[in-house]
Amino acid sequence: MQILIIEDEQPAADRLKKMLADVIPDLEILGVLVSIQSAVKWLKENPMPSIIMMDINLADGPSFEIFNQVDVTSPVIFITAYDQYALDAFKVNSIDYILKPIKKEDLERAINKFRSLGTYNAVQLQALIKQISASNREYQKRIVIRYGDTIKMVEIDNVAYFYTEDKINFLTTKDNLRYPVDQNIDELESILDPRIYFRINRQFIININAIEKMLAWSKSRVKVILKPETTLETIVSTERSPFFKDWLMGRG
Repeated sequence: MQILIIEDEQPAADRLKKMLADVIPDLEILGVLVSIQSAVKWLKENPMPSIIMMDINLADGPSFEIFNQVDVTSPVIFITAYDQYALDAFKVNSIDYILKPIKKEDLERAINKFRSLGTYNAVQLQALIKQISASNREYQKRIVIRYGDTIKMVEIDNVAYFYTEDKINFLTTKDNLRYPVDQNIDELESILDPRIYFRINRQFIININAIEKMLAWSKSRVKVILKPETTLETIVSTERSPFFKDWLMGRG
């Protein structure tokens, strides 16, 4: 099992390496990185490891910044000195965490959990990072719309949903006004509060308050009926369905 450690405290890193050697017979430590900058460089230049063990607070900032610069597809075990209450959000989407000082039984539990997971879905990691950062991040409050010679400002809270149709991106307001937007769906997803907005598929991002009703669909999916109504397909994709349910319950 190949493990990359991102930890800026040398004593903590040495202790972790020793404990890992006791827990994992086939252990290969790929490196110990001490900063966001060094981690980004390593991850861009090397294949993804089996697991990344990552301290949350690094000397040059919170380690979540790494995910803004690199598409991380490895499972991650976060290491932190934060108290239990502050970490409730971490134990979701098959991502684990270990509190400092690290205990061998906690390390064994986390490693065994990843061994039992099988193929790891990188979407899970991205869902977690969005959730963790949501409480501290300021999301965009307005969006500027340009059509013809007209420039209009729309409050994002007033948007029922964003969508793509015929390769053009639009928003629909709660009072059923439609406007073209310059940003694509990926860009819009990054500026919206994930507690309020959810991308149900490649085409749609919806406001939780725009849900009229939901219908069970094939392959354990959900069809969302929106208000204002749309004739476009609004079925939550198979890949996003587990996270959609968490989002509805305020966990995603």
